[in-house]
Amino acid sequence: MTLQEKIDPPVPNSQIPDDMEMLRAAVELTRDIAAARPEIYWPDMLVSAAIGYAGIAGAILLPGWQAWASAVLAVFFLYRALLFIHELTHIHRNALPGFRFVWNVLVGIPMLTPSFMYEGVHTLHHARTKYGTIEDPEYLPLALMKPWSLPAFILIAVLLPIGLLIRCAVLVPLGALIPPLRKLVWERASALSINPDFRRRPPEGDFARMVFWQELGAAVWAWCLLASTLWLGWRPLLIALAVVSATAVFNQIRTLVAHLWQNDGEAMTVTAQYLDSVNVPPPELFAPLWAPVGLRYHALHHLLPSMPYHSLGEAHRRLSQHLGAQSTYEKASYPGLLPLVGRIARSTMVRR
Repeated sequence: MTLQEKIDPPVPNSQIPDDMEMLRAAVELTRDIAAARPEIYWPDMLVSAAIGYAGIAGAILLPGWQAWASAVLAVFFLYRALLFIHELTHIHRNALPGFRFVWNVLVGIPMLTPSFMYEGVHTLHHARTKYGTIEDPEYLPLALMKPWSLPAFILIAVLLPIGLLIRCAVLVPLGALIPPLRKLVWERASALSINPDFRRRPPEGDFARMVFWQELGAAVWAWCLLASTLWLGWRPLLIALAVVSATAVFNQIRTLVAHLWQNDGEAMTVTAQYLDSVNVPPPELFAPLWAPVGLRYHALHHLLPSMPYHSLGEAHRRLSQHLGAQSTYEKASYPGLLPLVGRIARSTMVRR
């Protein structure tokens, strides 16, 4: 099936029936690969973070083309390290002891995106009755919007690091003194969401305590970054912010093609959610760069949200072989990034 043939479904998304054979196969064929393997998670995250920070150091300290090469290295590896936040929202809390804490110390807080900004938010995107609706923090009907919405969507990512710095260094400390501001910041600026209508509910219990410590760590780090300009000048911080900005743009482009963004707000079946999502399997060679940590199999992830990233490739192979080339499962597979960007761009230009 070509990309052009994968047009909007002939019936509303809310009426697409579930393909029970596919749903059963997804569970039954992957039980033996469903456990997170610490011997993969830990080295992958630690090495990615180490190379990423070494790249930032090189971008600051080295001359000419070496600085630029170091910056590119930093973008790709910090991007990979940062995307482990997605795994943290899905793996069982006891599966990888200490992983959440170490990730936050090494990646989440230094990047001003501690895990609470995704935990408790991303799971709403997977909720059966919330996906694609106004209650989904990670959904916008981008394919149904105006053409200017796509460049605006990317521009927001360019400015994200500055917004995060202002949030952590200024708004969070002021919110500790001004309750209405604290409520506003929590509801509207404490989640990695793309839905401007999403309002986050107040944290409770153990999660609220975790939020407190992560917010404190991010605020202290943000102040340290600003204070560093007093003796190092602004150049190192601006270079670091530029690297993080490029990382955010990569993630936003990946987000742009993670779904077809065709739902108009109605609740959808699991199969409809799957068909509105995207797999970019082999032989596409560059997906591990722009969709790392298993995110090239985003549609499959919506079938098996708790499947660890290192098992998604094997799960895809098994399901493709079992269900066949003409199956519902195959309909969510696409050839690459550029055709997907072109697809959604064309969709925004259609008069509706």
